[in-house]
Amino acid sequence: MTVVVNSNSTPEEINTALEALQNANDKEPKKHFNAFKYCGVVDLKEDPLLIQKAMRDEWE
Repeated sequence: MTVVVNSNSTPEEINTALEALQNANDKEPKKHFNAFKYCGVVDLKEDPLLIQKAMRDEWE
């Protein structure tokens, strides 16, 4: 949500806009990233450190 406050806005208008912004933030659900659902998803045939080293050595 965007709130625009002009230089000639009254304090009441500013307070009303801030309250509307706070109410909008309270209504939005909090989204959290669950990294654990990706644990063990990739089945690697090699050691991850060897893969990383090989990728880094490609530049040389």
